[in-house]
Amino acid sequence: MRGVIVNQVGWHGVSFGSALAMAISFNVNQSIGWAILHGLFSWFYVIYYAIFR
Repeated sequence: MRGVIVNQVGWHGVSFGSALAMAISFNVNQSIGWAILHGLFSWFYVIYYAIFR
């Protein structure tokens, strides 16, 4: 009998980094558009915020 290997590829919801970036962005800018954009950048925005704010 042979083993079957299954690879799952895809998104499993919003990552913690994206959620954190969106929460920070919305609190700072009060804009859903900016929150979505910063959510796409995820940890890059969180690190930027931590360094420059």
